[in-house]
Amino acid sequence: MSILVDGGTRVLFQGFTGDKATFHAREAMELGTNVVGGVTPGKGGTTHLGLPVFDTVKEAVRATGADASGVFVPAAFTADAIMEAADAGVRLIVVITDGIAAQDMMRVKRYLRRYARRAKPTLVGPNCAGVISPGKAMIGIMPAHIYRQGRVGIVSRSGTLGYEAAAQLSALGLGVSTSVGIGGDPINGSSFTDILRLFEDDPETDAVMMIGEIGGPQEAAAAEFVRDHMTKPVVGYVAGLTAPAGRRMGHAGAIISAFGDSAAEKAEIMRSSGLAVAPSPAELGSTVARILAPIPAPPVVVA
Repeated sequence: MSILVDGGTRVLFQGFTGDKATFHAREAMELGTNVVGGVTPGKGGTTHLGLPVFDTVKEAVRATGADASGVFVPAAFTADAIMEAADAGVRLIVVITDGIAAQDMMRVKRYLRRYARRAKPTLVGPNCAGVISPGKAMIGIMPAHIYRQGRVGIVSRSGTLGYEAAAQLSALGLGVSTSVGIGGDPINGSSFTDILRLFEDDPETDAVMMIGEIGGPQEAAAAEFVRDHMTKPVVGYVAGLTAPAGRRMGHAGAIISAFGDSAAEKAEIMRSSGLAVAPSPAELGSTVARILAPIPAPPVVVA
């Protein structure tokens, strides 16, 4: 089992015939992802990568039964693409596109509130690496060859640190159940807490690695969730120990603007909530290995 995607997930790519979607759809198919088609307005009725192309998501869902979508459309059209996928009944929408206006994401978040809880799609991203369940399915831009199947969940704001964590786990003989990049923008679809809740309920995930960044309250809220609701061990790491206040660092949401936004403050909140905090990016995998190591039995004393 895995969270969000598995071998039975039927995947569409929006912006399918563009160069970025073409490259990553091909990679996903080589991994074994069940890609069933794509959407590019004006190219409906053609084929691409041996799969059908549709003008609208609704047509694609009706014809293929797709239940997940990877969004690779330009930033100016991404909000409309997300809302179109939601209206078509897509249950998982993974948005890779970077540079989406915060106002557009506010509009998307308000739009999705119209759906009842059971019908509301899961939105991952934008500006994220995507989702991968190694050996089963991928919707995203991860280098799939570094991921090994296993029982450690990864949730990260940083795409590259998520890759680094997966590579270190593989080198240690451990593997990943699912890795989720939630994205670095200040307004995103799924939070750390949303993904941690899924990992807690997944019987094939034994531990979770949570990789945060400076800026925003998500890491603190997630640490409180771990403290109050999780039974599985969680390793935390926060990038940006040397980042100066008031300057954006990489991602749009990575800016220290309030108390609790800095890496040191977030790391201390994690420790006080019971997370094992990795001391550096080079020790992500070894920290997970340490908390998963079996506790040795006490020696038998013979009278």
